[in-house]
Amino acid sequence: MSKERIIEMLNKDRADELAAIIQYMGHHYEAEGLESPAVIEMFKATAKDEMKHAERLAERIVYLGGIPTYQPSAVKRGGDLRKMIQDDLDAENAAIKQYKEHIKVAAELGDPTTRLMLEEILADEEGHADAWETTLGIKK
Repeated sequence: MSKERIIEMLNKDRADELAAIIQYMGHHYEAEGLESPAVIEMFKATAKDEMKHAERLAERIVYLGGIPTYQPSAVKRGGDLRKMIQDDLDAENAAIKQYKEHIKVAAELGDPTTRLMLEEILADEEGHADAWETTLGIKK
């Protein structure tokens, strides 16, 4: 197993989760409009889920002998409620793609514990994407 490669990819995931926390909480604070009260609570609840993901990733990084990043990836801000939700959906879809890739790498490198953790986080991210698609009225 290449611990360095796994730590590197987990830190990328963690940076993205930290950005998601900031983005969701920003949307929670800044959302306005008639539809915003229910969506504001969705932003807040999703941010809390992302905090749990960031924590799990950090714990695994430390277990593997690495140092968890504290630097978030890029954060999107502003816009009307629809744009905020679309930005969040786009971020969730990017996370889903990345987690699927990282799950394959963990399996290839013989790290079933990391693979399982990433699969559990992936399931949450797919649930978030589904919620935002439903909110936007996107049919698959």
